[in-house]
Amino acid sequence: MQKNMVNKKMEKATFAAGCFWGVEEAFSKIKGVKETTVGYMGGDYENPSYEDVCSNKTGHAEVVEIKYEPEEITYEELLEKFWEIHDPTQKNRQGPDVGTQYRSVIFYHNNEQKNKAEKSKKNLEKSNKYNKPIETEITDAKKFYKAEEYHQKYIKKNKRLF
Repeated sequence: MQKNMVNKKMEKATFAAGCFWGVEEAFSKIKGVKETTVGYMGGDYENPSYEDVCSNKTGHAEVVEIKYEPEEITYEELLEKFWEIHDPTQKNRQGPDVGTQYRSVIFYHNNEQKNKAEKSKKNLEKSNKYNKPIETEITDAKKFYKAEEYHQKYIKKNKRLF
């Protein structure tokens, strides 16, 4: 055990913004983000596999669970990155990936996150950046199911493919 180890308070954020490989890669590069894990959330189907989620019958979205240090990065800054990395006007898809598992969702873990997410969505709508409605859902975080190991850090492990 290391001496003088400081226990910093970590917080959690969970986002769905299309295929979780790219979403995880984008968030993993941010200073203050300490850990990213891809998985499934938002449905009622217990212990889903990737194949289950791709069936569009589980209600789950592909998500990235982020553990971050709030003294280094704020939740609002994470929200800014979320809006930046995908098209929130697409319903149940991102680019060529189509299905409910690719929908845009902010899963909040407390009322503070809920309020900040709703405010950031309203600000984006008021900005007129898009000429179509924002389809992003803002909903209470449900149980997180970690995706299969081969999906974790997929882009980092498969750089030659990208």
